[in-house]
Amino acid sequence: MSRFEALKTIILQYKYKLLLTYSLFSIEMLGLLMRPFFLGKAVDGLLEGSYQGLLYLAAAHVLWLIAGTIRHMYDTRTYSGIYTTLVTRLLSRNYHSDEVSKLSAHSTLAREFIDFLEFDLNYVVEAVYNLLGSLIMLMFYDRAVVLVCLGMLIPVTIISYFYGKRMKRLNQLKNDELEKQVEIIGSRNSQKITQHYNNLRKWQVKISDKEAWNFGTMELLVLAVIITSLLITTGKHWKDGFLAGDIVAIYNYILKFVGGVDTIPYAVQRLSALKDITRRIEFDEEEDIEN
Repeated sequence: MSRFEALKTIILQYKYKLLLTYSLFSIEMLGLLMRPFFLGKAVDGLLEGSYQGLLYLAAAHVLWLIAGTIRHMYDTRTYSGIYTTLVTRLLSRNYHSDEVSKLSAHSTLAREFIDFLEFDLNYVVEAVYNLLGSLIMLMFYDRAVVLVCLGMLIPVTIISYFYGKRMKRLNQLKNDELEKQVEIIGSRNSQKITQHYNNLRKWQVKISDKEAWNFGTMELLVLAVIITSLLITTGKHWKDGFLAGDIVAIYNYILKFVGGVDTIPYAVQRLSALKDITRRIEFDEEEDIEN
């Protein structure tokens, strides 16, 4: 059986609802992506005594608002249904009496999987929109800024690769310890219980420290991109008759791009955690089928 077959089956069961919620989310992201463009046009228009740009800005915001409101209405219904299905499948398996601890841990991990679909995947999609969308829009303003942003992606990719490998290992160790929780608590051995929670704390601290160092490194790269891009834009284009609204739009698109970059470490960490979760759930299901 394929490693992700059970999860695919559950997702396919709710494919139309998921398609709707992610389509609405894409419309949301499109509205957000176009907002800096219309903001720039609104600024230029108001400086000239025109309200047309402001109307376009308002229309883009209303589109984003409608799509977001409808999506939030569907999200809870959809993902609570998926969680119920997944947990039911897990609890219906033929576990031995000494595997209650693992069963309890897997029900917790199932919640993490649903949280990934409901929240983390949205962050990943939003990061893609911010990264690619901002680069495309910046092409219409200044290609030199685009080259600066692309240059930043080289160290970001290298850092994220090693960060992902380390986070995968740390998540695996944390979840290994989590699977023992019910069994250790049931032993009523205070020494084992203390050691268990100290181990969980140790792995969580290591994960947090790794996130902190990665965050600091990324933010230094972000600062370099913002300063370089603004120096290039303002230094070159004020002489070329660039409008104030263009500068406003460029700055906002730079912020969107670096916002997408900021999401990369979080996405890598969550994907590493998800990979370990699906490995545990699917591996046990294969064992059940073989037995």
